[in-house]
Amino acid sequence: MRNPTRPETIAAARLIVVKVGTRVLTGPDGLLDADRIAAIGRQCDRLLAAGRQLVIVSSGAVGAGMGRLGLAERPRTLPRLQAAAAVGQSCLIEAYERSQRPLVGHVAQILLVADDLQDRRRYLNIRSTLRALLDEGAVPIVNENDSVSVEELQTSFGDNDRLAALVATLLPADLLVLLSDVAGLYDRPPTEADARVIPLVPVVDAATERLARDRAGGLSKGGMASKLAAARMVTTSGCHCVIGPGRRDDVLEAICGGDEVGTLFPARRGVMPARKRWLGWSAPTSGSLVVDAGARLAVVDRGSSLLPAGVVSISGSFGPGDIVTLETPETGIFARGLVKYAAADLERIRGLQTDEVLERLGRCGCDAVIHRDDLAVIAQDRPDRNTPLPETTG
Repeated sequence: MRNPTRPETIAAARLIVVKVGTRVLTGPDGLLDADRIAAIGRQCDRLLAAGRQLVIVSSGAVGAGMGRLGLAERPRTLPRLQAAAAVGQSCLIEAYERSQRPLVGHVAQILLVADDLQDRRRYLNIRSTLRALLDEGAVPIVNENDSVSVEELQTSFGDNDRLAALVATLLPADLLVLLSDVAGLYDRPPTEADARVIPLVPVVDAATERLARDRAGGLSKGGMASKLAAARMVTTSGCHCVIGPGRRDDVLEAICGGDEVGTLFPARRGVMPARKRWLGWSAPTSGSLVVDAGARLAVVDRGSSLLPAGVVSISGSFGPGDIVTLETPETGIFARGLVKYAAADLERIRGLQTDEVLERLGRCGCDAVIHRDDLAVIAQDRPDRNTPLPETTG
């Protein structure tokens, strides 16, 4: 069923990032579900033929490796986890290649570690490679390089929901689709008989996040909380997001056709500039600044620079040109940016008016602590625990 409230840009989205979760791709025994991957391949073929471009961020490497190695449960030591991932990565890309070989598309494997997207030069190189593959009509299959990333299997990107969101902001994509073993975000625990999928969530706020019901165990690391964090990231950057049922055979075509499938999180505004997308989510940070409410209002609502007068406290060891987060005690982190002062100097001038900085430091190289061109606002909304969610469909 088509929902007229769904933005027309969903149906018009040309560049789409699709994240496929472990529980979608594997059966209870941990083996890859060849029929499921084949169904994804058929949908990719039809979407490519319709002029779309696709990037798939795929989980399942560890589970696939477990199945190939005959392991009954997830390994508990890092070397054995990485061994399972190494075997599983080849199984995974082979399955995707088989699903596309009879069709019009080709697949390309891209394995990443967190540092790849934190480093600005590598970040740009990855973007160029992905765009070149898309121009050739290929479908990049992206996954974390579990076999070499020491932190990933015990957390690096954290899960492939976050990796998919980072890839979507990198490109940038028009739409991020998070395929899961649940139909979307429910208004109560999905196990309850009267639970209903919420079709539209205008803003990911505190009320929305309280609906996340993650379950522990099994092969999957992600859950609804990580999907909501991914949705918040991409919608702030200017990309739509849908959480949908990964085991539905036509799910991608239905979503891209504008049908009411899963839960839609519409983009909050126009696409954020490329450099600010890197500053906002991929770049590493070296410290944090707590600012007052007036400074937050100026930065978020008026697009102003951050001045010394608005800084309440600082933490971390950073120098000019490093990246820091901005936060308030009430709202948490809301922005990230390139700071123009070293931590020691900023400690001396925080709370001062601009004309007092020269007197305190004996110099005043710049008026702003962070210039507005070097600021990326990553959370526009104040958490409101009383915000009602939209009515669900029956």
